[in-house]
Amino acid sequence: MTNADAQELAKFSDLAHRWWDPESEFRPLHQINPLRLEWIDTLAALRGKRVLDVGCGGGLLAEAMAKRAGQVTGIDLAAKPLGVARLHALEAGVANLEYREIATEALAAEQPAGYDVVTCMEMLEHVPEPAAVVQACATLVRPGGWVFFSTLNRSPKSFLFAIVGAEYLLRLLPRGTHEYARFIRPSELARWARDSGLSQHESRGMAYNPLTRRYALSGDTSVNYLVACRRSA
Repeated sequence: MTNADAQELAKFSDLAHRWWDPESEFRPLHQINPLRLEWIDTLAALRGKRVLDVGCGGGLLAEAMAKRAGQVTGIDLAAKPLGVARLHALEAGVANLEYREIATEALAAEQPAGYDVVTCMEMLEHVPEPAAVVQACATLVRPGGWVFFSTLNRSPKSFLFAIVGAEYLLRLLPRGTHEYARFIRPSELARWARDSGLSQHESRGMAYNPLTRRYALSGDTSVNYLVACRRSA
């Protein structure tokens, strides 16, 4: 069975036409995209690399990475966002970028150790079996390569900030975007990575200032956090 939630896929498919609108429901993704891109590029040096973006959605990160990397592939199981991603890449003239509608586990069986860098951002909390995605990402990256994850911590502060604050008070996201029970503690993600043959290199938090309406990387991983891992060489 495919490791996907039909309701989650439908939720993002219904909003697909708004993915590249920086003032839409995807505004937070537009705002954090430069931050996560610079962090990834600083660690993994994307230039000339073969990169995979897992759960790429409408292609915000995939297209940004393609402007620096050698070749980028974005995968997702939601057809409508992929259609939007392909059209935007075509209009932007980004030729070294392809999109595929395929499960992470299926691609791992097809192309083990096929990528220098694998990213899986804001996706793990939306699938039934996140540990299986982590394992597939580890399989997809070559020995010595980088795997990047970002997700939400399952903590009281995260519930307050990411759901009550972001979805209900500040309305940064549509209500129902996230389900608290699916949030992932850093210790859980670290264990899945370790069990998959990945070693954790660095972790960072993502903080939002409601006064300036800006995001910044921080040392606080109690809400949004990013993890950089490497596969043993």
